[in-house]
Formats: sequence, structure tokens, C-alpha cells
Amino acid sequence: MSTKEQNEHLGLLQGTLDLLILRTLMVGPTHGHAIAKAIEFNSDDVLQVEQGSLYPALQRLIKRRWNSVEEGTSENNRRAKFYRLTAKGRRQLAAETSKWDKLVAAISRILRPAEQKGQA
Repeated sequence: MSTKEQNEHLGLLQGTLDLLILRTLMVGPTHGHAIAKAIEFNSDDVLQVEQGSLYPALQRLIKRRWNSVEEGTSENNRRAKFYRLTAKGRRQLAAETSKWDKLVAAISRILRPAEQKGQA
């Protein structure tokens, strides 16, 4: 990847990766590589998830019981671990999404105060 392409990708705020993984798992059980590709695709290639960040995050979510893992076979016939959202993970996703919405609204009020006042 060129330097220009690297600069076009945005870094993730701390804790955001967990939220994105949980949201991606709402679709159904998925292996790690597919999770990373889904995040990349759904962000129009703005967000990239490196393996060095993804797999520790998946392990952290397992420890918190927000997702579970089981062995399976990927679409290219390779052994893979498939991650599944748990009921506790669904509740956490709802809570984290609510927090995220509040954070985005607060930051927006700071970055665009004139627009916010005009909407009142």
C-alpha cells in the first residue's frame, strides 16, 4: 500500500474496534479474516483492521463473554475459528451504540456549533 493510501485510512479510537466487531457479528457467525474485510468494506475502505489488533480484540470479547468461538471450515475449505455474538454481546452492542451516538452528537456540537444552534 502506498503512503498516500495509508494516509487516507483513519485510525480507530480506543474501544471502537470492539463495537465494530460486535456489530459485524450481528449478521451471523464469522471468521476473523471475514470480520476485518466486512469492516473495511462497510466503511468504504476507510477503516482497516490489522490482524495484530483484531485477534487480541476477539480474545478480549471472548473473555468478557460478548462472543463465543467454535472451529469450522471457511469458504476456501480451510480450518478457521468462527466467532458468534452472545446474548450478553447483543446487550453490550446496544449499550455501546447508545454511548457512541451520544459521543458523536457531543463532538458534533463542538465542531459545528453554528449548525447546532440553527437547528434549535
